[in-house]
Amino acid sequence: MTGLHRPRARLRALAATFCTAALGAALLGVAGTSSAGAAPTASAPAAAGATPTAAGDKVVGYFTNWGVYQRDYHVKNIETSGSADKLTHINYAFGNVQGGKCTIGDSYADYEKAYTADQSVDGVADTWDQELRGNFNQLRKLKKLHPDLKVIWSFGGWSWSGGFAEAAKNPAAFAESCHSLVEDPRWADVFDGIDIDWEYPNACGLTCDTSGRDAYGDLLSALRSKFGTDSLITSAITADGSDGGKIDAVDYAGAAQYLDWYNPMTYDFFGAFAAQGPTAPHSPLTSYTGIPTEGFNSDAAISKLKGLGIPAEKLLLGIGFYGRGWTGVTQSEPGGTATGAAPGTYEAGIEDYKVLKDSCPATGTVAGTAYAHCGTDWWSYDTPATIATKMDYKNQQGLGGTFFWELSGDTANGELIKAIN
Repeated sequence: MTGLHRPRARLRALAATFCTAALGAALLGVAGTSSAGAAPTASAPAAAGATPTAAGDKVVGYFTNWGVYQRDYHVKNIETSGSADKLTHINYAFGNVQGGKCTIGDSYADYEKAYTADQSVDGVADTWDQELRGNFNQLRKLKKLHPDLKVIWSFGGWSWSGGFAEAAKNPAAFAESCHSLVEDPRWADVFDGIDIDWEYPNACGLTCDTSGRDAYGDLLSALRSKFGTDSLITSAITADGSDGGKIDAVDYAGAAQYLDWYNPMTYDFFGAFAAQGPTAPHSPLTSYTGIPTEGFNSDAAISKLKGLGIPAEKLLLGIGFYGRGWTGVTQSEPGGTATGAAPGTYEAGIEDYKVLKDSCPATGTVAGTAYAHCGTDWWSYDTPATIATKMDYKNQQGLGGTFFWELSGDTANGELIKAIN
């Protein structure tokens, strides 16, 4: 997992294309592209003129356990960047799902790594004989500084969702294993709940799942029964709002009763997994003229989920703290052709906001997000200004708050998280 920007994101759309035959329906389809040189225009967000309902103030940020390696991003950085003052919840990514059970993702990063005084949240070094070290102990220290901050352990993700099919065969046994792990006496005080990041139930991600429409809800029901009402249970879900797409493959409305909230992953809609393009923003808020796939935008996903009867306050708006990009691009506006993925620090086609803001500054906006054309590279990403637009939308829709992937992509002083309100 080390070195991957997002285990959930890598080749998501491409994998779905290859897996559609297994499910008997196409999950992705191209609806049309922009004319060369024509600037796309964004459609207005749904309910923009409606009276706003009360919006939630949850701010949920993912922290990755593998970030302590190449990225050199540690729990202390959450404090020094000012991010801890903005966060209401941290999603700790990821625990694995193996043999029908919740399992540790990386024992060294999670609870074995020793921190020196200068690396530690509170300036106190770990000792050789202390029971708990690693990220878990650092999170414990962070919570002491911020008593209202909650930490949720996220399981699955793009790379590790294949294990959910086995887990779905015995939901009660899966829930028992997850509860035992999350509530392990060594770190029970660190975690306030569990997050399920199944990509994707009854649909295709890195692998294809055929557990059926109700398996996801059955799994969450078992988790709620085991964890009770005092623990948080959340879930990252598809934001595929297309007709017959991934949202339609699962009874998300029925499963909502077991969850505190959903995190629809309203990013990674487009990227260099389609190596030749067309270039398109990976996290459009709305549709726009020439969007490659209708239904692949935040508003389409939120509107579809609300239309199923899921309460707005149980839906959070997702933001990516990174960009996706192509190279070999001559057209400045979206809709251009490309020759492949733009170079990235950890993975081709992906780069952190903290890098892109200087290396390829935004040159335009479309559909509530930004894009940048520098040389022959073309990137799309969110900026503080576009996040402000998305916050207006979040408030208009009465959503429960905002979540983002992930903390290490922000600047050292937390530019992006400070734009979230």
